[in-house]
Amino acid sequence: MKANVGGIDRIVRIDAGLVLIGLAATGTVGLWGWLGVVPLATGAIGWCPPYAILGFNTCAMKNKD
Repeated sequence: MKANVGGIDRIVRIDAGLVLIGLAATGTVGLWGWLGVVPLATGAIGWCPPYAILGFNTCAMKNKD
């Protein structure tokens, strides 16, 4: 897997994921808040399946083949 999520995109995903998980853990939002695991994981890994399918890449580094 080549990294396709970079920089600010990763930070936003990780922050949003942590906020959603925190809100779900405190009962502020319903169970859907646990979906915050998805942006947290994609931000931490640096790879997003939909980006790969659609050909998007926000990573500033050039990937070596």
